[in-house]
Amino acid sequence: MNVSTMQAAWRRDQLFTLVAIVVSAALAWVYLVGAGDAGMSMEMPLHRSPLELFGLSALMWSVMMVAMMLPSASPMILTFSRVQRRQGDRERTSVAVFVAGYLIVWSIFSVLVALMQTWAHAAGLLTSLMGATDSVTGGLLLVAAGLYQWSAVKDTCLTQCRTPLGFLMTEWRPGSRGALLMGLRHGALCVGCCWALMLLMFAGGVMNLAWMAALTMYVLAEKVVPQGQRFSRLTGAALVVFGGLMLAGIL
Repeated sequence: MNVSTMQAAWRRDQLFTLVAIVVSAALAWVYLVGAGDAGMSMEMPLHRSPLELFGLSALMWSVMMVAMMLPSASPMILTFSRVQRRQGDRERTSVAVFVAGYLIVWSIFSVLVALMQTWAHAAGLLTSLMGATDSVTGGLLLVAAGLYQWSAVKDTCLTQCRTPLGFLMTEWRPGSRGALLMGLRHGALCVGCCWALMLLMFAGGVMNLAWMAALTMYVLAEKVVPQGQRFSRLTGAALVVFGGLMLAGIL
């Protein structure tokens, strides 16, 4: 295979992968918009058992993670597709397996958050199962998320997420099994980077689509803008300030 043919194959792979990411994220957003229009946050507590509420909450969070986190993972996924081709691994399923590993980790996170959400609703900390927290809890969440933006764990995970090629050169394993392991590893790093930000959905309302979109854009920006660590820490300082104002009753 000559160079021009290889470049054409890489471009096709990249285009196919990008379209798949966009379509998957768009379908997740369509589902979430439809659920919001149906008033799920108000209707679910009225006619569901606790187990059903937990299951629906876990499903909702899983779809939210596809909608919010898949776009931010696109640089890593596209780089994986390119490196896979250069390594001579032509298994088209490997990219899908890598993405599956990534989403498996976020699905586990979704189940854990759904458990916390179900407990918070039962304890009266949420206005409804899919609602927002009170100002005190919301302020504490903002402060905690802001402080985490300055932590060494956040810095390490964000560095890995911002350098897809470096991650893949270090973690590369051939075949579908290797793709799954790399996807799981990247998913774990991404959760380590973003879990506190995702919990801010409780501060703005779990089904607040505007808040969801803002967090989605922020998470993507954090991974691609120049000097991402500085950007992250400035955001962390702002979150601490806003959280403190909420706790003081000013906001």
